[in-house]
Amino acid sequence: MKFSNFDFSDMNNIDDIYAVKILLCYFLNKVQRGVTPTQLLEIATGGNIVNYFTYNHAVESMLENGLILETTIDGENYYELTEKGRNGAEEFKTMAPKSAREKILAEGLRLFARLKNENTVSFETVENEKGCEIKCVCVDNDMKLMELTLFAPDMEQAELIKSKIRMNPQAFYGKIMDFVLDNEEYVPNIKD
Repeated sequence: MKFSNFDFSDMNNIDDIYAVKILLCYFLNKVQRGVTPTQLLEIATGGNIVNYFTYNHAVESMLENGLILETTIDGENYYELTEKGRNGAEEFKTMAPKSAREKILAEGLRLFARLKNENTVSFETVENEKGCEIKCVCVDNDMKLMELTLFAPDMEQAELIKSKIRMNPQAFYGKIMDFVLDNEEYVPNIKD
């Protein structure tokens, strides 16, 4: 048997409309929050969990059947699970494969973490004749926790530094604070 043209990434792609509806209800029930249509689309299709067309058909049917409703908060549309959708998620969750349930939940949590990180840290990169200055600002809600300027020899290194900080700004801030709190005065080791 020859597998050279077979795409193994499609193996987990769910195309049964009922399983997709249960999977989406399961996800919304687990995260207990409203999710924008764009976010839900990215979560369901981005990890190759659900086919784009099946996803759209499922969401349309879920809205029509009252499993989810679309609300507007601060001018942004969100999908929210109704009580009917919540009951269905609990009662029928095993009809969606466990691997797909785990995968969609992981995809969603990664997306929410990335969105939170984007709101936690901001950057401004300024090129000069010696390289790049990366101005990094870490915030928590409306409070500025740290403002730091780092040097990078070129724009490629600057982008790498920013991407590393963006991955986990809380850990970056925590490590800097740990270093500051553990820092001690230099005492030379003098031996005769």
